[in-house]
Amino acid sequence: MAGLDKIIDQIRTEAEGHADEVIREAKEQAQQLIAQAGEEAKAECIQIRERSDREIAEILQRGRSAADLKVRQGLLAKKQEIIREVLAEALQEAKKLPSEQYFEVVAGLAVKAAMPGEGTVFFGEKDLKRIPENFEQRLNQSLAQKGAVIRISPEPRELDAGFILCYGGIEENCSFDAIFDEAHERLQDTVQRILFE
Repeated sequence: MAGLDKIIDQIRTEAEGHADEVIREAKEQAQQLIAQAGEEAKAECIQIRERSDREIAEILQRGRSAADLKVRQGLLAKKQEIIREVLAEALQEAKKLPSEQYFEVVAGLAVKAAMPGEGTVFFGEKDLKRIPENFEQRLNQSLAQKGAVIRISPEPRELDAGFILCYGGIEENCSFDAIFDEAHERLQDTVQRILFE
């Protein structure tokens, strides 16, 4: 029996040694798997962080772009409002010029608008009452080289400032409102250059 006990002890010792070796190898493999999983998790975390950083940067950039656009739109709207106010004020100032200056401007406009032949100029009621003495005569002297003659109609038209020039059935609206409307874009560009450049 002693021999059997020895064999059993030897088998047990070998089995325990083999079991210890298997356990040790299993532990090493487990540690390697844990280390590998840790490295993979770290790499995945880095990728997630980098992707998140890119997405955050894109969102921030879109937000900045949208905010910049809003600011530019607000500035543009304010500039346009200021330009409209300046043009409206300029128109009102032109309408309120003292009579002498006002009719100098009117004469200049009439010379530009006149065509060869005889025409009639119509003023508003307010302007008819304040036409300077000999205005028609001085105006026609300025028009002589164009071969144009203009007569002032005693009948008023619905005009705030400026005049209407008629040749037969053709009328040219030279009211200050019409002139400012026609030149609006050019005037707007000029005011913008003066104020904002």
